[in-house]
Amino acid sequence: MNEIERNLNTIKATIPKEVTLVAVSKTKPISDILQAYHAGQRIFGENKIQEMAEKWENMPKDISWHMIGHVQTNKVKYMAPFVDLIHAVDSVKLLREINKQAKKHNRIINCLLQIKIAQEDSKYGLNKEDALAILTAQETKELTNVHIQGLMGMATFTENQEQIKIEFSKVATFFKELQPEYPQLKTLSIGMSGDYKLAIDCDSTMVRIGSSIFGARNYN
Repeated sequence: MNEIERNLNTIKATIPKEVTLVAVSKTKPISDILQAYHAGQRIFGENKIQEMAEKWENMPKDISWHMIGHVQTNKVKYMAPFVDLIHAVDSVKLLREINKQAKKHNRIINCLLQIKIAQEDSKYGLNKEDALAILTAQETKELTNVHIQGLMGMATFTENQEQIKIEFSKVATFFKELQPEYPQLKTLSIGMSGDYKLAIDCDSTMVRIGSSIFGARNYN
């Protein structure tokens, strides 16, 4: 058993069956991703569209690819033929473009609205009012090739577990408040390598784990 397979099995043992594991493979070579694939992992997350498209071209076609990074509208066309879920949707403009490109490929693309829960300015996302405005807008209802299936949030990059818990709880509460009115919202994507157990305690249904599976990233 290789290290990636061992790491994957260790993490899967700590995640409830109803929580989806996205293995974050950004910057990692295809050989590493294939090790996780052969260990049974089928959902992978990338944060650069062109990198993800290259990997999609060269990898088994039963993989579900998630775009977890910030999305520029002019790059949507490159992933529209295959992307399964876009995590970081933060505007109607972006939804409109996803819908347009999905239509060209006769697909419905799943999306999550990114809610800003972190205190860092560098994090993107919508506040509650803006998210509600998108969900209630007539234009959103007319976008037949996108399916908003939940919310995503990124906590502040901090060692302070109490702060992270407060931020996760905030988005989880908002998620629960929306569900009676929007029963299609079934996914709450919060939690990464350092805080996924805390996220699961806060009712996360999807965790995004990279370095704990693949090891530290090399950004050179």
